[in-house]
Amino acid sequence: MLGTCYTRLQGDLFAPEIAVEVHQQNGIPAIIIIGLPETAVKESRDRVRSALLQSGFSVPSKRYIINLAPADLPKIGTHYDLSIALGILSVSNQLNADLSNYEFYGELALSGEIRAAKGLLPALMQGQKKTLIVPKQEEHIYSMIENVDIRVAQNLIEVVQFLRGETKLSKPQPNPNPPIYQPEIDWSAIRGQELARRAIVYAASGGHSALMFGPPGCGKSMLAQALPGILPPLTTTEQLNVAAIHSLSRHINHTNWSPFPPFRHPHHSSSAVALIGGSSIPQPGEISLAHNGVLFLDELPEFKREVLESLREPLESRQVSVSRAHSKVIFPADTQLIAAMNPCPCGYLGEPRCQCNEEHIKRYRSKLSGPLLDRIDMHIEMHPINTNELINLPKSTHTSEKVRAHVQQTRDMQYQRQGKLNSRLSVKEIEQYIRLDTAQKQLLEQAIDKLKLSARSYHRILRLSRTIADGYKRKKIITSDISQAINYRQLDRS
Repeated sequence: MLGTCYTRLQGDLFAPEIAVEVHQQNGIPAIIIIGLPETAVKESRDRVRSALLQSGFSVPSKRYIINLAPADLPKIGTHYDLSIALGILSVSNQLNADLSNYEFYGELALSGEIRAAKGLLPALMQGQKKTLIVPKQEEHIYSMIENVDIRVAQNLIEVVQFLRGETKLSKPQPNPNPPIYQPEIDWSAIRGQELARRAIVYAASGGHSALMFGPPGCGKSMLAQALPGILPPLTTTEQLNVAAIHSLSRHINHTNWSPFPPFRHPHHSSSAVALIGGSSIPQPGEISLAHNGVLFLDELPEFKREVLESLREPLESRQVSVSRAHSKVIFPADTQLIAAMNPCPCGYLGEPRCQCNEEHIKRYRSKLSGPLLDRIDMHIEMHPINTNELINLPKSTHTSEKVRAHVQQTRDMQYQRQGKLNSRLSVKEIEQYIRLDTAQKQLLEQAIDKLKLSARSYHRILRLSRTIADGYKRKKIITSDISQAINYRQLDRS
């Protein structure tokens, strides 16, 4: 006899449908899984056998051939367990039900309990045409998916009773106690650095990338860590996209999911694979895990040069393509890059205690190539905090909540005008939404000639100018907006 259940591929954001075909035949009793299964999938036979027996079902002494089709796609993960178990019940006449209108997801415990498995969310987002049976664990995440009939179950017996029409399965319920966002550092805790703070607000308002450089202890890392607190919360669609990417990572537990943008802070010893993504079974890297959020690279020149160079294409295309012998996976990488560095190896350039010569500084900064710097919108110079500001300055009244409201208003203007953030404007859209007068064009011509700016830098100056004007609720860009944007090309000057 032949029975077929349906599920979807794990490890791919597009999650193609997988048919779990179960054939029962005479022969030496065994459960054989074919269709390029990896070790965890092969071990499913033992989990399924125990779960069936513990749930009160039998496993007839037959030979079961289980094909995961299409057979040429590598299969990873443990969520095939539930489909395999139901397929065996179907071909052994213990379950008489039409399974073609369902998709099943879940790892089986030896007791028959259904456990959550990694990478389910992308699959569920693709299953609009069928009823999806999923584990009750993490149901608050599944509840965000709209226009899909999803039912949750705690164990194998509940699923069988539902398919027989003996009981009903509930839909996933949202979290009754959603996590409250508490910024790691509130904006009001930052002392001094008014110019840098203003620049970071511009960056948040338009989604611009930024590089802060200054001596140790001047507040670069603190500003970067305070940035997520002034970003607006994610929309439901954005939350789902971020959660889908995180569900593919083996190193992230997204059970306590937050609606606020992710903040990723990899160490400078990270490899290119860790930052961009890859490995034998393609995994999202830090730049994809920071999708719709912030990727903070502290001590930027301490990263290996080849690691930094691997960022160039994703920063431009906002996605990462990972190709392997059996597959090609595309991970989104629409992130806001924030980086920090010292002006020289010792960090105290221009001070008497600095021992760095010109060759040291040149070697230190050479880690950052021109093409990489060209892709960063803002170069923000920072100076040591004044002692009086540090000790005697009263706490600012500009809390993260107040600044976040301002950033939200500025972004709303951009979405109403062009449907996207200023940093995402194409060259054609720049010509449509940014109009310059003669004096402004002359100013830009002088800056391009003097600083030897590229066409990419020119367009980034225009995008940033538009954000600065939006921050002051101006419909038209004025000359001072362009001057400010040009001043944020500090490393082009040097």
